[in-house]
Order: sequence, then structure tokens, then C-alpha cells
Amino acid sequence: MFAIFKREFKSYFQTVIGWLFVAAFLCVFGLYFYAYNLKNGYPYISYTLSAISFVLLIAVPILSMRCFTDERRTKTDQLILTSPVSIGKIVAGKYLAMVAVFSIDILVFALSPLVMSLFGTVGWGECYVSLFGFWLYGASCIAVGMFVSSLTESQIISAIVSFALLFMSYMMTALENLVSSTGNILTKVMAAFDLYTPFDGFVSGCLDLKGVVYYLTVIILLCFLTTQSIQKRRWSMSVKKIVTGMFSVGFIAVACVISVVVNLVVNQIPETIASIDCSSNQIYSITDETKEFLSGLENDITIYVLNSEASKDETIDETLSRYETLSKHIKVEYVSPSTNPYFYADYTDSAPTTNSLIVVSDKRSRVIDFYDIYDYQASMDYSTYTYNNQLVGYDAEGQITSAIEYCTMDTDTLPVVYTVTGHDETAIGDAFSDVLGKANVMVKELELLKADAVPDDAVAVIINSPATDFSADDAKKVTEYLRNGGKAIITGCYAYNAETPNFNSIIEEYGVSFKDGVVCEGDSNYYLNGNPLYLLPSIDNTDYTANAYNGYIFTPASMAIEYDEDSEASDITYTPLLETTEKAVLKSDWQDIKTAEYEDGDETGVFTLGLAVNDSASGSELVVIGTEYFLADEYNSAVYGNNATMFTDIVSKMVGEVELATSVIPEKEYSLSNITVSTFTAVMLWVVIMLIIPIILIVAGIAIWAVRRKK
Repeated sequence: MFAIFKREFKSYFQTVIGWLFVAAFLCVFGLYFYAYNLKNGYPYISYTLSAISFVLLIAVPILSMRCFTDERRTKTDQLILTSPVSIGKIVAGKYLAMVAVFSIDILVFALSPLVMSLFGTVGWGECYVSLFGFWLYGASCIAVGMFVSSLTESQIISAIVSFALLFMSYMMTALENLVSSTGNILTKVMAAFDLYTPFDGFVSGCLDLKGVVYYLTVIILLCFLTTQSIQKRRWSMSVKKIVTGMFSVGFIAVACVISVVVNLVVNQIPETIASIDCSSNQIYSITDETKEFLSGLENDITIYVLNSEASKDETIDETLSRYETLSKHIKVEYVSPSTNPYFYADYTDSAPTTNSLIVVSDKRSRVIDFYDIYDYQASMDYSTYTYNNQLVGYDAEGQITSAIEYCTMDTDTLPVVYTVTGHDETAIGDAFSDVLGKANVMVKELELLKADAVPDDAVAVIINSPATDFSADDAKKVTEYLRNGGKAIITGCYAYNAETPNFNSIIEEYGVSFKDGVVCEGDSNYYLNGNPLYLLPSIDNTDYTANAYNGYIFTPASMAIEYDEDSEASDITYTPLLETTEKAVLKSDWQDIKTAEYEDGDETGVFTLGLAVNDSASGSELVVIGTEYFLADEYNSAVYGNNATMFTDIVSKMVGEVELATSVIPEKEYSLSNITVSTFTAVMLWVVIMLIIPIILIVAGIAIWAVRRKK
């Protein structure tokens, strides 16, 4: 077999075909690599590989068309039929030679993540898993081309038929939708010929065992069919033509059945085992909190996906498959809006977006809109000075776990977080309200003037920077609530602090106060956009910051928080959450700041901007933040939602003690930050990959061909 492989591989580079294949494929890759990765800065080559996958439909037939047709045309196939080497070894040698030629390009493509890593953070797992999937897809296409080549002696017919078969396979999902949008037996049979869809699983960053087995069975089966096709010609010369023909058909039938059975068995493997999450942010992995919750699930849950299975969102489907694996009580069903347009009407008044989910139990239901699963945020494109929606977060697990929990609650009464109003408080941002919704906590407004006390159903209260002072009676109501084991999130504002003594008395009860003035950071690594007031404080690793710890928290125009670390009240513990560097300065005259540097009357040192206070005697719990902007959507977006992530951690710590709620599963960062490549560098790399190297390869191929022709 090795001799056949060596001869075939060498023959591709003794003619122009091998050189042309490698050069052309590299040229197309270079074009899309420049467009997606170098110019737009995407840190994954999966975008590029998906874009060039169509090229395989053209390139593979050209590579494989001469594999066996050339042997038949030149009558050298007689040597094969009479060779002492088995037909199987000959087929394997020829096939591996073509795969080796294709693999040269793959090895070059594998260098691209190393190049990108010079300009930023790269998703290594996604890059190399998608590259492996692309290699398997290409190897399967080559097997198709080789089989067709064994059926004819015309290279043109071989190329055309191979392209037609590969194109049909590429378009199989669309063809399935034409047959049935909801799926039936015929579409399941058609799906067996869909070579492209398994590649999508690799592109998403999952090493899919089912996809690997599918491609391997396709390759082995087609190599076997190629062997049988050639073997039939040898047998056709025998007097026992009928017997050997039946033997061949029987062998083919057995091979097909084995291939189907192997894939059916592998498809029964749990998704958590069959699919390894290699994404840099562990997009598809299910957290331990959800696993623990699902292990105790006793109610049957049906999750309806508002789309046909053929058009499903692969990422959401991967997540749902893992939920099905983790609990026998969970079932996922696809409902096509085209055939059942008013299915949603039993659960909601307005039509959800395509790919939305409806989680249903025998108690209640909840709709998860598609745009609550994916988090898009506006970002400025400074080349055009326009805002674009950028996908920054994936919140499927948080939303689905929350919905399942809500649908299985034994009570119809949800815990409540009250936002205090009546003193010109700043409203909390939508992202922070959504966090409370995920915790299955209702958000209600509380006007203390009209209430005798903080309601008994309050899980916590939020007091977000009142512009006018509390009355003594209002402050007393909050203080009494906290003395009885209440919980509160309180923010201050430097512009109002001196004028709100009653409000300040609430936290002073616990030895905490806001210092007059506003903090300027002296270390440029800890502020944003060159503004020392745009603070990016260091984050202490605590239960209140567990998931936000590795990111940035944005606390612009913040006051410093003072507390008595040496207090004699042994029941009270203080946990700093956010702190400045020692280069920070507290500007007491905040209305007339002339410089961020130290001036007479200023205070220097490390300042606390976020603090957790726990009173073990009463069970009360406070989180105090030095700025109202911590809970604002605009500033949350500036740090890719990490303020909301910290708020999630705070809510999980506070609300997690309530019997009805589990931990809030934080949104997962969907993608890495884009890499930054200068225009000159990008163009130079593009010229090298797309022009210089391919031209050198083609010239080398022509030169070798010309020299051999003269001989």
C-alpha cells in the first residue's frame, strides 16, 4: 500500500494538478482570511473555513477525477486487476495520496491561528476543532470523488458527477425543507447523505464524537464501495459471474447496514459524553448549579422550539441536547411556525421570535425569546462612525434553568425585590432587571411614604442613589427592615451625599459612610478612555464577585466608602469588593476639579468603592457601592456586561438563601475580543498568502511538468 501511496502522491506533483490544487485552495483561503480575520479582526478561523467550504465542491472533483479514470483510459487498470497487491490496498493507497495533498493546505491553514495570536487573543479550541472538522469534511468529499472516478473512464464525467453529488449533499438541508419542514422518514433518510451539517458542529467549537464517527463511516464505506466497483470488473471476467455478482451485492448490503447501525449506536451516547466543549468561554458546558438542580427535578418539562428541526439554531440545539441528557424529565420538541403558526397562543399573547423557546410543565409555562438568549450590544465602528450590533453574550443556560425552576415551583407566589422610590432615585438598568427575572424574583417599586414598613415578602431592597433625602421616618423603616435580617443594595452619589443625612444614617448604623468628594485614579491601567474619573477598580475575589472577578467593573464618578475595620461590634464583618490603587486621589472639592493629581486638601491612598456588610446577629446583609452608575446599562455595556455579572453574583448570594430560588446562572461571554491588525500588516499578509505563495507553487508545478514533458 505504501508503494501505491508514494507513487500516487508523487504523480500529483509531477503534473500541474497537485500544485494547482494546493495553490488555488490557499489563494481562496487567503482572500477570506484577510476579509474575516485580518481586516475585521475575528479571532476564529471558523468564519473563513465556512466561507471556503463551497470551494471543496469544485476543487475535490478536479483532484479526484483522474484517480481511476486515468487508469482505465490508458488501460493500465489491467495491471491493477492482475496485480498481486489486493484491490483494497490499492484503493487505500490512492485515497490516502489525495488526502495527503489536501492535508498540505490544512497544515498551512493551521498556522493562521499562530499568526492571529500575534495581534490579540485567539480562540485556540474553536480554531483547531473547526479545522479538524473541515479536514474530515474534505476527506469525505474526496472519498465521494474517488468512488465516482471508479465508475467511469471519462475524467470530465467523473468531475461533473462528483460535483453534482457533492453539491446535492451541500444543499441537502434546503432539500429536506422542500420535502417537509417538520421532518419525516424521507427527510431522515436524506439527512444520511448530508455531509455538510456535521461540519457545523465542529465550527461551533465542539469536538463532536457523532460527527467524527459519521465522517469515518462515510469514508470507510465509500472506500469499500470503490473496492467493490473495481473488484466487479475483475470478477466480470470469471465464468462464475452470477455467483460473484451476488456475493458483491451481499457484501455491499452488509457494509451499508453496519454503517447505519454504528451511527445509530453512537447517536445514543449522551450528549455530555459525545460532545466535548472546546470553546474558549465554555459556551455549551452546563454549570454544576444546573446539574445539581436537574438531578433533583421530578416534574416533566417540555421545551418547545419555535422552528423546524432542519432550520434550528445549532448552538441552542447543542445546549438543549445537554439538558435532555442530564434529566429524563426534559423533552425537546421542534414546532415549525410555518405549519403551526399560532402554537404560541396557548402560552403568550404576542408571537415570539423564531428560535424562541416555550418551557412548559403541568403547572405553568414561560416563554424565552430568542433575543433574551443572545445578548447584542451596540458598538461604534470608527471607520464609518456608525453603531453596529455586536453579539457579546450567550445566556441560554441562565434563561432555561430559570424557566424550568419557575415552571416547577410549588407556590404561585414569587419572592420580591423592592426598588425604593419617592426620593428621585435613579432607575436600575434593564440588564439588571433581567438578572432579577432570571432569579425568579419579581421587581416592585416601594414608595416608603405610602407604606407602613418594608413589606414582609421583600427578599431585598435596592436604594439607587436618592437625589433628595429620606425623611427620618422613611430611614427608620429601612433600618428596622435591616435589623430584622433584611438585605439591601445601596448606591450613593457624590453630588447628593452631603444633603442626604437621613439616607446616610441607614448605612451608618453599620459603621459605614460615604466620604465627601469623588475619586480620581492615578494609575492609567485602572481607568477608561483616558479619564481618571472613569474608574476600573481592582476586584476582590469574594462570593459577591465570583463570576465577575476576571473582568472589569466600571464605576465612574464614584465616592469612597469608609468603614470601621476595628469596630467593637464583633457581629459585623466587612468584605471589600472593589478597590482603587494606592495612586488614587479623593477630590473633596468635586465641583472645581482642575487636575487629577494630588492638591492641598485632597486625600490619597487605596479607597474602597464597593463593600459587603454582614451582621451575623440579625442576619442582615448590605452591599454598598460608591456610584449610581454601577447599575446603569450604558456603563455596563462598556465592560461587556460585567457590571451585570457582578450584580448577578450579589443577587445569587442574597437570593440564593431563599428556598424558592437557585443560584442565578450568569450570562456567558459569547466571543473573544477582536484582534487588531494594522492595515499595512493585513495587506502584506494577504499579498503573501493569496498571491506570492500560490504564484510560486503554480510556477514550480508548470516548470516540473515542462521538464518532464521534454524528457
